[in-house]
Amino acid sequence: MKNISLLGATGSIGIQTLDVIASHPNEFKLVAMSFGTNYQKGIEIINKFHPKFVSVKDKATYDILRDTFTNEDITFHYGEEGLIEAAIYDGVDVLVNAVVGSVGLIPTLRAIENNITIALANKETLVTAGHIVTELAKKHNVSILPVDSEHSAIFQCLQGESEKSIERLIVTASGGSFRDKTRDELEGVTVEQALNHPNWSMGAKITIDSATMMNKGLEVIEAHWLFNMPYEKIDVLLHKESIIHSLVEFHDHSIIAQLGTPDMRVPIQYALTYPNRLPLVHGKRLDLSEIGQLHFEKADFRRFRCLQYAYESGKIGGTMPTVLNAANEEAVAAFLKGKISFLHIENLIETSLEKHDNIALPSLEQIQEVDKLTRRFVQTLIS
Repeated sequence: MKNISLLGATGSIGIQTLDVIASHPNEFKLVAMSFGTNYQKGIEIINKFHPKFVSVKDKATYDILRDTFTNEDITFHYGEEGLIEAAIYDGVDVLVNAVVGSVGLIPTLRAIENNITIALANKETLVTAGHIVTELAKKHNVSILPVDSEHSAIFQCLQGESEKSIERLIVTASGGSFRDKTRDELEGVTVEQALNHPNWSMGAKITIDSATMMNKGLEVIEAHWLFNMPYEKIDVLLHKESIIHSLVEFHDHSIIAQLGTPDMRVPIQYALTYPNRLPLVHGKRLDLSEIGQLHFEKADFRRFRCLQYAYESGKIGGTMPTVLNAANEEAVAAFLKGKISFLHIENLIETSLEKHDNIALPSLEQIQEVDKLTRRFVQTLIS
C-alpha cells in the first residue's frame, strides 16, 4: 500500500489520478490532497476517498469545508502553507504534483527534503528551477517520476538502457487546436476554438499552451532536466494522432517508441506503480489496424514561435526559463479572460524575454523575485 498526496485533485490530471487510486484500492490510499476553489467537486472527493488532510486555495473555501465536515477526522488548511503541508503530510510515500503553474515548485522541494517520491505533472517545477530541483533530488536520493505522457514515454523507453547510448530524444506533439491553420488564419481565433483540443481532455491553461506549442516548449526544458540531455539532442516531431507518445534514438540508430491510446491514466499509473505495472481498469487497448495510418512532420519554429522561445530560453538557462514561464502564465490568463488576442500571447513572451537581464545561476529567492517581477511587467504591458 502506497500513501498518496495529490496536489490539484479537482483538475484534469487530479481526477484521472483519483480514478487510478479508486481502481486499485489495495495498492493506493489517498491520505492528503489539495485543490483550488471547486468545493463541490472537492466535497465529492473527500466523501469518496476520506483523506486525513485537505488544503484549499483560500479561507472562504476552507470555511465551507470545515463547516461541512464538522464530525470528520480531517485537518483542513489553505494557502501556500497548506499546499506545502499537504505535500509533506506524515506517512506520504508518493507526492503527485498536478497543480498548474509555478505554485508547484516549493511543495516539490519540501517533499524532496522529506524523502518523498515525486510523481511530477507540474512542468513549471523543472522549467523555473531545474538545477535546484535536480540537485536536491540527487542529494536526498529521491526519484522524480514523470507523469506527462511524453516524458513517461521516454522514461519507459530508457528502461534497461545506458544513458551513454542515447543519440537523441524525440518528443511528439499533437500540434494543438490550430495545428492545421496558418499564422494568418490565427488572427481573431476565439478562446472557445483554442480550447477545442482534437485528442486530449486537459485543463484550460494546458490546452491553450498546446495551441501555442508552449506546452511542448516547456516539455523540452523539462526533458533536459529529467534526462540530463543537451537541447541539441532533443527534437520535437508533430504527430497528429497522439499514438506514439515519444521516442528515443540510440547510437546504433535503433529507435524505441512508446505507443498507446491518448489516456493520461497510463503514465499516471506507471508513475505510481514504478518499477512494476498494474492492469489499467477500463483502459482502451490500442488497435493499430483500426488506426490505419500515423502521420509525422517537422515542427516549424516560424509557425510555432513559442516553441522557438522555449528552446532559446533553455539553452541560455539561468532565469530565462523563469521569465518564459511567468510571462506565458500571465499572457494565457489574459487571453482566457478575453483581454488579449491569441497571437498577442507570443508578443508578450517575446518582449519579456528581450527586456530581461539574465542571472546565470540563480538562487531560489532570485527565481521567485524574477517570477514576480515578470508577472508585474506583463500585467503592465496588458494594461
